[in-house]
Amino acid sequence: MLIIPAENAVNWKRPPWVTLGLMLACLLVFMFYQAGDDRIMEEAIEQYLDADLQELEAPAYEDYLDRLIRFDGEESRILELQQFQELRQDGEPFWIAVSLLMDPEFYQYLLENQDIIWAPAERERWLEARVAIQENYIQQLSANQLGLVPADLSLYTLITYQFLHGGWGHIIGNLVFLFLLGFTVEKALGPGRYLLAYLVCGALSGLVFSAFSTGSHIPLVGASGSISGLMGMYVAIYGLQKIRFFYFLGVYFNYFRAPALAILPVWVGKEIYDYWFAGATGVAYMAHAGGLIAGAGLVWLLGRSWLQVREEFYEPEDAEQDARFTNGYGQAMASLGRMEFDLARRQFEALFEHYPERTILLEHLYNLAKLRPDLPEYLSRTRQLMDDAMKRQQPEQMVAVWQEYLSKGESHQPLAAEDHNRVLFTSLKQHDMKSAEKAFERLRNSGNEVLTSEACRLLVAEFEKQQMEPKARHYRQLLQAGH
Repeated sequence: MLIIPAENAVNWKRPPWVTLGLMLACLLVFMFYQAGDDRIMEEAIEQYLDADLQELEAPAYEDYLDRLIRFDGEESRILELQQFQELRQDGEPFWIAVSLLMDPEFYQYLLENQDIIWAPAERERWLEARVAIQENYIQQLSANQLGLVPADLSLYTLITYQFLHGGWGHIIGNLVFLFLLGFTVEKALGPGRYLLAYLVCGALSGLVFSAFSTGSHIPLVGASGSISGLMGMYVAIYGLQKIRFFYFLGVYFNYFRAPALAILPVWVGKEIYDYWFAGATGVAYMAHAGGLIAGAGLVWLLGRSWLQVREEFYEPEDAEQDARFTNGYGQAMASLGRMEFDLARRQFEALFEHYPERTILLEHLYNLAKLRPDLPEYLSRTRQLMDDAMKRQQPEQMVAVWQEYLSKGESHQPLAAEDHNRVLFTSLKQHDMKSAEKAFERLRNSGNEVLTSEACRLLVAEFEKQQMEPKARHYRQLLQAGH
């Protein structure tokens, strides 16, 4: 049974760059760094067969598996023993060598019991050949170099093991789940905190795995512990809110809605059950359980401080926002049609608060404020609309709004010298000398000597550039006379 959350869709206008970066890192590590493992393993097998070590180790391996079954209760090893015996009967030296070389626990068993297993001559021959193969080849495999080995735990492998994988099926499955979960959690936490939380969950997952595999020399690799952490964070972020889940059971699949946190014990319980009853599958169930608990725990412990969910995470998606805007805009326009101007103004203000990037709302608010040019709101909306026009690189509209205000509102609420100065600069860039001179006169009457002097110099320079000497002389005289 598979259950995964499916509440959100990817917003490609704001791509989940950290999630995509983690996926790319795992893929590059697998394709390039781990690509050397095949060559190393081939050379190890060649050396192993040349030294004829399978004749020494194969009987010991059968005895080793038999002991695990009879004395340690590892009944899952029965099938493994039967398959190995079939390999010996069929005369498959290559696969026999693979089985013996890739079982680190068996190698430790041989080291500890070599005096009992072999006579001195055989023991010396085994040590000379096998230890060299182990050190020169097996220990150079990526899983042994950077994988998480519980018997030899180190801080850096708590991070590095998360980027290694055991095969194409392993990495593809993990990358799919990393993407499906990661883009939502990244949106909720923000890139930096998301990346750190992802790595911390992977490290805590590795520690839980090590606690249940004390003394084991089998390396743990893969991002599944970190991804389980994302699953834990995902449901903890939504809490008791009902969200949509996708489930797959056999050949049947569908969706259902449930409180997010209700699924957490189901996930954790499944991993613990599989750990005790699924047998030797090669799946790190306790790493998954540890990741789930770590992810949810981090959000619960730090969700009001360091791991607080960003406000924009709860904003509706673009399609929903468009529908809300269209509905609200229609209501405001209907109020305008009924000449209910106060109601329309409040409706446009509410819309503008949620959609400040939509200029049409500001234009409506400006036109409504223009109905009462004697009030300060008209001045405020004029400045807002002038700023917006400049941001959208529409200088002509900016000058037009300024000119309209001069005719309607200037006598009630005068613009500041800085406002006229902006219009002057904009007009000069557009070579609109008529508007520039008009702005200069307004600036001159404002009493701001510094801005007026600078504006006068700009006008002199511009008229000289256009070879309009009478105009240039006029402004030089104003400059010399102190305006």
